[in-house]
Amino acid sequence: MIRQDGLPSHQRATAVLVVVLGIAISVMDSSILNLALPDIARELSATPTQAIWVVNAYQIASLVMLLPLAALGDRLGYRRVYLVGIALFALSSIAAMLANSLSMLIVARALQGLGAAGIMSVNTALVRLIYPSNRLGRGIALNSMVVATSTMAGPAVAAGILSVASWHWLFAMNVPIGLLIFWLGRRALPFNPHSENAPSRFSWFDVVLNVLMFTLVFVGGEQLNVRGGATHLGGMLLVAGLLVGAFYIRRQWHQATPMFPVDLWRNPVFALSMCSSLGAFCAQMLAFLSLPFLLLGVHGRSHLEAGLLLTAWPIATVVVAPIAGRLIGRFPAGWLGGIGMVVFAAGLVLMAVLPDHASVANVAWRMALCGAGFALFQSPNNHTIVTSAPLHRSGAASGMLGTARLTGQTIGAVVLAVIYAIWTLQDGRGETIALCVAAGCALLAGVTSSLRVRAAR
Repeated sequence: MIRQDGLPSHQRATAVLVVVLGIAISVMDSSILNLALPDIARELSATPTQAIWVVNAYQIASLVMLLPLAALGDRLGYRRVYLVGIALFALSSIAAMLANSLSMLIVARALQGLGAAGIMSVNTALVRLIYPSNRLGRGIALNSMVVATSTMAGPAVAAGILSVASWHWLFAMNVPIGLLIFWLGRRALPFNPHSENAPSRFSWFDVVLNVLMFTLVFVGGEQLNVRGGATHLGGMLLVAGLLVGAFYIRRQWHQATPMFPVDLWRNPVFALSMCSSLGAFCAQMLAFLSLPFLLLGVHGRSHLEAGLLLTAWPIATVVVAPIAGRLIGRFPAGWLGGIGMVVFAAGLVLMAVLPDHASVANVAWRMALCGAGFALFQSPNNHTIVTSAPLHRSGAASGMLGTARLTGQTIGAVVLAVIYAIWTLQDGRGETIALCVAAGCALLAGVTSSLRVRAAR
């Protein structure tokens, strides 16, 4: 069992390793297959449109089950949900590695996404139990750094593996890592503390509503990426998702421990932090998707050059995230997040106005500015989200962290699809507008972050 305030130092180190490895492989797997999709489509006799569902199945399964599994974590224990999640992730990776048809691969990826949801839904709740309260900021900062770097590292790791092996090995590497995490997790992960607050009965009808809401919104957003008639279908699916969501949230409103944590949203600090997170991840996805087009198509960089330049972003995140963690508690989190988003927005605007034939250094420091600003924002913002929730609702807050990230990224992808449908890619106008819109989203996130200072008084 755990101490009242964190784990003993020797057990804490192992538990931190479990949490870091779990979040790294689950986040990385959301983007690691992008480079392999042409090979998968060719080998499994699929069209590019069909092959993209290898990625979509993972993302949808993760998104729709984050909140239900977080609710189960509050009831059954975060440790149990995490360990079952990592076991399912490893086993489904074996199925994906051995898949000999597209349908089998898609099913395996959906199960893999379900396992990843088990990991991500309670990850931050476990961090809250692992660290003593006076070091929680550093733990949140480490978590945020791993999420940010894993998101960017996926394509680079895939490129390295695919240069020497087939796409099957992208899944094979998860198996020994997953088994190691499971073994160490059984030894080191903490149990939930006893709570006087008895959770309400788990509702499977709410699970269905949650799955339906996020699935309709996600698939509707994906359809907007398709030109022509599918745009109308995407719009209808989005509207249907919003209607289901309105009914779902209204049903949750008077529950003591709702699956969609409307009780936490009633706290202005939590609500503003979540809005900031949505805006920040929307801006991040707009940048992630448009920057390769800018570097490759507009500025004529090679794939190797573009990949190396993009690494300046996660490198800056790795450097700044620990510093941000140490600043938590010394300065208001709202101001730290606001300053971080202003720095992030400045980096995005500077990338949008990047001059022709810019030097490597000229591009790299602008990328680094984006990564540094995002890191300064994310750690204090995540810390506020987690600590503004009661201890017995840590799972719900942890689930909302992952939900905000994936929802914000989905919104960013939809916005970029609309931009590219209006402005052409050839002359760089679409990329410039996308980066400016991303800067606007970052500034809005900075404003909502700063408003927390007043709300906290």
